[in-house]
Amino acid sequence: MKRHLTLAHPATALLIVGLAWLVLVPLLGVPPRYLPPLGRVAADAAAVWPELLASFLRTLAEAVLGFLAGAALGIACGMAFAGSRVLERSVLPFFVALQSVPVIAFGAVVVIWFGNSLLSKVVIALYLSFFPVAVSTLRGLQAVDGNRVALFRSFGATRTQIFWRLALPTALPSIFTGLKLAVSLSLIGAIVGEWFGDTVGLGVMLLQALYFEQVERIWVLIVVCGLLGTLLYGLLAVIERKYVWWRPA
Repeated sequence: MKRHLTLAHPATALLIVGLAWLVLVPLLGVPPRYLPPLGRVAADAAAVWPELLASFLRTLAEAVLGFLAGAALGIACGMAFAGSRVLERSVLPFFVALQSVPVIAFGAVVVIWFGNSLLSKVVIALYLSFFPVAVSTLRGLQAVDGNRVALFRSFGATRTQIFWRLALPTALPSIFTGLKLAVSLSLIGAIVGEWFGDTVGLGVMLLQALYFEQVERIWVLIVVCGLLGTLLYGLLAVIERKYVWWRPA
């Protein structure tokens, strides 16, 4: 059993992918234009390490701030929709339509509003992250068993008590599902937001690498962005396992 758990660990999968990249690319003679050898990618990462670290921290800050704001807004909207069917039917379709607007178009408007600043990147990350949290919060609150609500009321529980002791615990597994999706989207929003112009950030480095056709640099940034997204997702997964232990299997 422990052996199967070890093989299923994400670190094991990353190690296997890294070894396959290290061995198979030169063995199969894959052209560097498609996938450069792992050694060359690592060397390029080492060559730009200070810039890469600064960009990593900047994009991390934008993604986390956008995610926290989007999560707060999404949970608040989900709770409001669950408490008012009129609000759900009138406002939720507007949110759905808003999500269909390409992030590039929305990002351009945000930059015009707030300028080319940290705030604009956070707003774009918020834009992508709040909707899945709102929907998952709404669905989680709607999944509360009506019989249990009636039982709570029969014992004289107030609406506030029912929310904190029944509705919210029931909805938390669904909310965390939305949060784990939203944290990845917030990272995408932060990176795309940097494309509108900035001096530091993983998105800036990626745009520069594309412009100068630096294939190794592009793969460095793909790996770093993937690791950043995995880190944020994994942190939420750890919190969920620790505090939402009653989640469905």
